[in-house]
Amino acid sequence: MKEIKKRSECPISFCLDFFGDKWAILIIRDMILNDKTTFGDFLRSDEGIATNILTDRLKMLETEGFIVRYPVSGKARIGYCLTEKGISLIPVIIEMALWGAAQNINGYRKEFGIQLKKDKAGVIKQLAMKLTEKYITIKSDMENNFLN
Repeated sequence: MKEIKKRSECPISFCLDFFGDKWAILIIRDMILNDKTTFGDFLRSDEGIATNILTDRLKMLETEGFIVRYPVSGKARIGYCLTEKGISLIPVIIEMALWGAAQNINGYRKEFGIQLKKDKAGVIKQLAMKLTEKYITIKSDMENNFLN
């Protein structure tokens, strides 16, 4: 697993300690904006992450409290869900998306960009509510299964 080493007290450095490579942030992006939850979902992302890197980053994100693993009901698979810590990254991902869209004339999801420009706070709130509901449900299911 990618080891996190704190380099300084600088808040930007602290962020980069977790998200200094593209893969962790792209996994978070896929969970927030693309409703991806399984290993296979992440593998199908356009960027083409290698399985060993994906495994490593998922473990790191789980160890650091950004995501939790849960069994996908009816299937022999594991799903991943953002925790409150992971959900708190929504505004960061949105700002990155806005900046990237402004700089990349060949960008996609123009309708999403239009929606963000109209009501960025509303989009962030809606995403946060949806992902928080999912996390609460999964956390409750996991606790109930543990107790049974």
